[in-house]
Amino acid sequence: MNATTPLTPASALPDVGLEPLIFLRQLYDVAVLRALPLHNTAAHLPTPPDPAKGRTLVLGAGKAGGAMAQAVEALWPQNAPLSGLVVTRYGHTPPRPAGLPERIEVVEASHPVPDAAGLQAAERILALTQGLTADDLVLCLISGGGSALLTLPAEGISLQVKQDINRQLLACGANIAEMNCLRKHLSRIKGGRLAAACAPARVVTLTISDVPGDDPSIIASGPTVADATSCADALAILQRYAIAVPLDVEQALRSGAWETPKPGSPVFAGHTVRMIATPQQSLEAAAAAARAQGLNAYILSDEIEGESREVGKVHAALARAAAKGQGPFQKPCVILSGGETTVTIKPQPAGTPKGRGGRAGEFCLGLAQALQGQPGVWALAADTDGIDGIEDNAGAQVSPDTLARAQVLDMKVDTHLQRNDAYGFFAPLGDLVITGPTHTNVNDFRAMLVV
Repeated sequence: MNATTPLTPASALPDVGLEPLIFLRQLYDVAVLRALPLHNTAAHLPTPPDPAKGRTLVLGAGKAGGAMAQAVEALWPQNAPLSGLVVTRYGHTPPRPAGLPERIEVVEASHPVPDAAGLQAAERILALTQGLTADDLVLCLISGGGSALLTLPAEGISLQVKQDINRQLLACGANIAEMNCLRKHLSRIKGGRLAAACAPARVVTLTISDVPGDDPSIIASGPTVADATSCADALAILQRYAIAVPLDVEQALRSGAWETPKPGSPVFAGHTVRMIATPQQSLEAAAAAARAQGLNAYILSDEIEGESREVGKVHAALARAAAKGQGPFQKPCVILSGGETTVTIKPQPAGTPKGRGGRAGEFCLGLAQALQGQPGVWALAADTDGIDGIEDNAGAQVSPDTLARAQVLDMKVDTHLQRNDAYGFFAPLGDLVITGPTHTNVNDFRAMLVV
């Protein structure tokens, strides 16, 4: 989005048609713009080390990794040595600005299920920490998605086993803190282990939050941050969600053999973490843009979790009340929320076509079902990284006539919810939100317009 693009005039919003959806898409663009690395990095960069004594090594992982690396390259003093390696998701490396020299290597790997490219990148990153001294600076660029991209299984775990565990985690309904607790304890690089490998160098972590609460130990499974969770916690998560693992994995967790570095460990002495972009900041930017158009704007929370479809139903109840002039929200208004919901994949009878979709799409299915065509309510939900799950859309949008248009096509919300097939519902309606990779990631963005 062009930063100078005017928002839709408030006078146009009550008209039934495309104007409300254009407006909501512009709010999404404002939220994404607020989280772009180039706009947020300069104030958080540390002073380069004395080049006569030390060097600066950049290491990183995440969906925003490519854009974060380019921001550092653009902002770092040209006469200060800089090198390193960052891994991002396939297709998420932004085009290189003309005239910007490449000083940091960026490679790509698979997300959300790790692959051999991610394994190789993690091995190379860990190898780069060898020989660091107390005069050196390690600048770590961490963003959401790094858990899968920075994959280095614990001793005795194969990549195939790690992939299988990841697939089970993604389908079971576990929240991000639970998933990343387990990932930390099955890794040789996450859960603070990368920071430990950098000793005795000084480590400064720049991070973009994609998790409820902005806990840096959860973002990308906290490769440079002390881990307060335990092997026992990880084992409990396996059992809670009935995740099948080889016996030796269970035994290692039970014995505590794969414990992570804890708070207070000397390996973190002198290390700092700097949060350069958060979900709340993006929601506040969108709210300010809405208020500038004369609308009331309300932020529910940037930490909403739970089953996507159920969260959609709760949002629908709030919107219906506001549309009727009831409840705490005064129309015309925009109601915003963020966080990270979950989707539990439902088992299907043999021969049932596989459903497609992610958290944002399933939220919109639940929302549309509960709104029941409520006049005066439009909504958009999309992931700020531009990808909803593993599809090519960022999310979906809902209008007062969504259910009526679906009925014409003989599509039922219940059927698509049962199959976790949000993509298959919204694609024929032309209601997918497609942005392409945004090169940042502050997680879910949800906006409802009530007039």
